Amino acid sequence: MITALIFIAVLGILVLVHEYGHFVMARRAGMKVEEFGFGFPPRLFGIKKGETIYSINWIPFGGFVKILGEDGDLRDDPRSFGSKSIFARLKVVVAGVVMNLLFAIILLILGNFFGLRIGLFDDAMINIARDKKIQIVQVASNSPAEKAGLQTLDEIVGFDLGNGKTLQTDTIEEVQAFTAEHKGEKVAIMIKTGKDVTAKQVELRANPPPGEGSMGISMALTGVVSYPWYESIWRGFQDAYVLIYNTVAGYALLIGTLFSSGKLIAEVSGPIGIANVTGQAARVGFNYLMQFVALISINLAVLNIVPFPALDGGRVLFLLIEKIKGSPINKKIEAIANSVGFALLITLMIYVTIKDITKFFA
Repeated sequence: MITALIFIAVLGILVLVHEYGHFVMARRAGMKVEEFGFGFPPRLFGIKKGETIYSINWIPFGGFVKILGEDGDLRDDPRSFGSKSIFARLKVVVAGVVMNLLFAIILLILGNFFGLRIGLFDDAMINIARDKKIQIVQVASNSPAEKAGLQTLDEIVGFDLGNGKTLQTDTIEEVQAFTAEHKGEKVAIMIKTGKDVTAKQVELRANPPPGEGSMGISMALTGVVSYPWYESIWRGFQDAYVLIYNTVAGYALLIGTLFSSGKLIAEVSGPIGIANVTGQAARVGFNYLMQFVALISINLAVLNIVPFPALDGGRVLFLLIEKIKGSPINKKIEAIANSVGFALLITLMIYVTIKDITKFFA
């Protein structure tokens, strides 16, 4: 229940940030905003304030801003979307993406100031970091770790040897050494979540697949590192740049491989999967959750700017085509393209949601 509430709150914030960008830029351009909606129709309820209806809708995974004449009608009305210049319309369309990026940058600046948990890969970072932990960063599918219930972000603190004896581990090498000595045996690994420590039984493989290890996990030494306010600013922008670059590169590789081989090279998570990771991040700590929200905000920005119908990038593409040809695209063609695009996106969401349900509740 707590995980669900945290996820709903995170989703709500990200949707409101994105749609608020469209809303503000439309109002600044002199357009009439008819509705500001959280979620997709059908409508649950709405309140009209001024000329705008603020609504909550039944399908919670998204939001929208309905602007007068955004479908190309009412071009003679000076307050309609279609009556404005292409540049003004472009600013409205990309405003949501820009807001998601700015929101992520702000979170990363605050995180660098108050302290972000990062991987420690050199002595300099290890020396300035506090609250160091050995954390699981990946759990292989069908591995002993997955069967034992180990999860990404879990902290490894040692092993329960029985009879009241424990082995504390402070380095990744110590964990690896212990598991290497006990291949083929069942061991009790001590996992810390918040202030609670639990022992989970893991049956180590004697002959693991290449690159997985006897448990089937990848680990990293992490720690909290903070910086002065003036350094936090440029580091926030730098971190955002790295996240944007890696996100774009990751999606390009994912899509390219899908078209070339017909298969995905990585798991794609839907709302349930994201909610699960959100809950894990929240349990680790508020700073970790803040990092994760920044990552999701950047992912939303990158996905939304893809030139695909029903996304902001698709609308940008139509506006650029209008600019090149000197006249608007046929409304029926645009409507059909957006309807097909929306249907494909909903189908994909249903597909990955079913996969998430199968994975987490099997």
